[in-house]
Amino acid sequence: MKDAQVSAPTATAGTTVLVGKLFRVRRGREKRFEKEPPKEPEQRPARIALQLALAHRIQRAIEAGEVKDQAEAARLLGLTRARVSQLLDLTRLAPDIQESLLTAEATGLTERALRMVSGIEDWNGQRQALTEFPSHPDA
Repeated sequence: MKDAQVSAPTATAGTTVLVGKLFRVRRGREKRFEKEPPKEPEQRPARIALQLALAHRIQRAIEAGEVKDQAEAARLLGLTRARVSQLLDLTRLAPDIQESLLTAEATGLTERALRMVSGIEDWNGQRQALTEFPSHPDA
């Protein structure tokens, strides 16, 4: 048996009866029914995870000699030198903090808050500072 079938015409002219499962799908203001269930929403990485990954890529490129320095990386990426410096500040976070940020789906932590935490040189101090943010995955 198929998911949806059209039955034979009934006594009422112009009436079509569907038999089977139909799923309501809404996109914007449009509403309709489809045979297949709607797809699950995509799981996207948190914005901070993408920024941290970019920071690590820039750092690796500098260390490998692919780019001369932060200024050249900024020119190649179309960013300011200050922005590249801000991104690279994220690599100074404790490794366990970085790992939790990379695996988190979404956090309430902003990049600005994390840059302030990365300014603390002691990793235990960074962990302590993050406990003040209740939305952090490790808090």
